[in-house]
Amino acid sequence: MIEDHQDLVGREFRHFKGNLYRLEGFAKDSETLEEMVVYRALYGEHGLWVRPAKMFFETIERDGKRMKRFELQKGTNQ
Repeated sequence: MIEDHQDLVGREFRHFKGNLYRLEGFAKDSETLEEMVVYRALYGEHGLWVRPAKMFFETIERDGKRMKRFELQKGTNQ
């Protein structure tokens, strides 16, 4: 998966709750080798976060609506 998404590094994503984040890169968990996404909040203290790639790119359901957990923002580049 990591190789398939390298073009997304530096791109902005909107979390389904509304906040913006920039995808900083990809990593692997040292114990499980699970693929992870490293991303930075574009608000507040601009914290750096990590989440399993499977979860970052998944479609979720909230209040009867299906949506992406993180939606790529069109026209954003590095």
